[in-house]
Amino acid sequence: MSSRYGGYAGKVLRVDLTTREVDEYPWIDADRALYLGGKIMAAKILYDNIAAGTDAYAPDNLLVVSTGPLTGTSVPSSSRFNISAISPLTGLCASSNCGGDFGLKLKKAGYDALVIKGKATAPVWIEITEEDVVFHEAGDLWGKTTGETQEALGEGRGKIVIGPAGEHLVRYACVFSGDRTAGRTGMGAVMGAKNLKAVTATGSKSATVHNRDRLKKVVRGWVKLLKEHPLTGDALPKYGTGFLLRLMQQHRLLATRNYKYGQFKDYDMLSGQTLAEKYLIRNVGCTTCIIKCGRLVEVNGKRVKGPELETLGLLGPNLENNDLERIMQWNYQLDELGMDTISTGGCIGFAMELQEKGLWDCGLAFGKTDRLAEIMEDIAYRRGIGDQLAEGTKRLAQRFGGGEFAIHAKGLELAAYEPRGAVGQGLGYATANRGGCHLNAGYMVLMEGLGLGMNPYTTRAKAAMNVLNQNLMEGVSAAGCCLFPLFSFYPGWLISHQDSLIGRIVNAVLPYSGATVNLLNKLPGRFLPIHLPLFPYTKALSAVTGMKVTVGALKDMGERGFNLERLLNIRMGLTAADDGLPKRLTDEPQVEGDPRTCVHLGKMKKQYYKIRGWDASGVPTERKKKSLRLV
Repeated sequence: MSSRYGGYAGKVLRVDLTTREVDEYPWIDADRALYLGGKIMAAKILYDNIAAGTDAYAPDNLLVVSTGPLTGTSVPSSSRFNISAISPLTGLCASSNCGGDFGLKLKKAGYDALVIKGKATAPVWIEITEEDVVFHEAGDLWGKTTGETQEALGEGRGKIVIGPAGEHLVRYACVFSGDRTAGRTGMGAVMGAKNLKAVTATGSKSATVHNRDRLKKVVRGWVKLLKEHPLTGDALPKYGTGFLLRLMQQHRLLATRNYKYGQFKDYDMLSGQTLAEKYLIRNVGCTTCIIKCGRLVEVNGKRVKGPELETLGLLGPNLENNDLERIMQWNYQLDELGMDTISTGGCIGFAMELQEKGLWDCGLAFGKTDRLAEIMEDIAYRRGIGDQLAEGTKRLAQRFGGGEFAIHAKGLELAAYEPRGAVGQGLGYATANRGGCHLNAGYMVLMEGLGLGMNPYTTRAKAAMNVLNQNLMEGVSAAGCCLFPLFSFYPGWLISHQDSLIGRIVNAVLPYSGATVNLLNKLPGRFLPIHLPLFPYTKALSAVTGMKVTVGALKDMGERGFNLERLLNIRMGLTAADDGLPKRLTDEPQVEGDPRTCVHLGKMKKQYYKIRGWDASGVPTERKKKSLRLV
């Protein structure tokens, strides 16, 4: 269905793998105005079609690949696309974002999104063009790695593919597009369960832009802002996301020995600075990205994508491993197998502690890494102990015990930020719809030490800030953008001068800003009809789509999407008890004798529910649903 708004191809393609029927999923301008695109659009499609009790591996589970209205425009870092489904890890609504070129090519083929249902009787791959949708037998591709599969499919087309981990239903298998990953929540296993090895897209269409002159002006200012900012213009291009590792060590945020500690003595052997000095060949980045935080390194004589922060953290300090070259090799191996590096590191770290405590004789031990490449391959093919590790941390704990140190939220392994060094981040992990994700959590750690210097241990204002951050980040993601340019929302001079008088005053005042932030949370979007100089997304969306997208409107869209995912999760069996963290993080101080260094979750969660307009059980009230136009 065509759209009067700019930024949209105007059609959503629906494919049934069981019957091989292809048609158009109904999606009209009223839907675009409410749900924008990306993960919010996907949440609406899943909510309208997924019944309670649907298993992630069932044919009735939908796989929704969606773009945003900024995808494919000149907006910085706007090549993102989203993949959503019911997750094999959590059993809940899940999404995973990717910077590969599939979303760009899907739009060029004339589609804003792809909805896949059913299950093929044998392995297939789907070819999407402007003129047709063709099913191809994929028996010759089944068993190939992600790199081999993409090479076999040829150049000039956007691709999403899975590797052996997806084929063997590893619950944290991921999806690849080029060398970029939809890495979290097991979307690769959903494709594998559907016998879907790959999808390609090609075309020559381009989405319209409502006001090109205005967009050019916005983009010029945005590029200047990003290039002049100390994080997006200096640290990320120079050192990649790994530049944060030194700061994490300084602030006791670096998950070490299965999150027992927040610091690692050999941290600098693994930092982004060390990687840049010793191994970096050149920077790489997603299409339309000017930051280029990706690393190109050499592994076994081949130039490949280097490890990012989460991989460095989860396969380094978390396992008490200080060998950067080995992490580079594992990173490439896991990419080829099609497996999430975060969940892999989290599961192995948990298994090491199970062995240490005599709960599971798996032969793994902290600091012993010689066999881990073999173990990772065993996970992908579900051989030996790999068959158990492939189930994820939550299910390992259900089988062997150790739930108090099983580091996950809602079944998804946590990112590398140790939340006892940033309690607001801990609240975010617990309340994130997809589980232990630092981004869906609201990325409070950026305010609690990695950007600003807000007191990381106080619970003051953390609930209010989490809600606002989560809502705005949902909107930005749905627009089709990377979240890294959001770093520039925090003034560069403030980040660079934390110890100045003004910096100390700002950080001292932030914990007492809860009432103000809460007012912003509760105000309907129509009362915030503004644009902000350090938040160009709203001006860009207005220029591209022709909608009146203000800060208030984008906040409302993000809140609508977050609540919609919550409602679907409740349908799938979620309760308030699932908004939790393991006892290691809530009951055991990270610093012995210092009770501040626990995530005091109960009080913050109660405030969070109230601010969200949820009842004491964490269920959105009828009033909240009505205000968001969800009923």
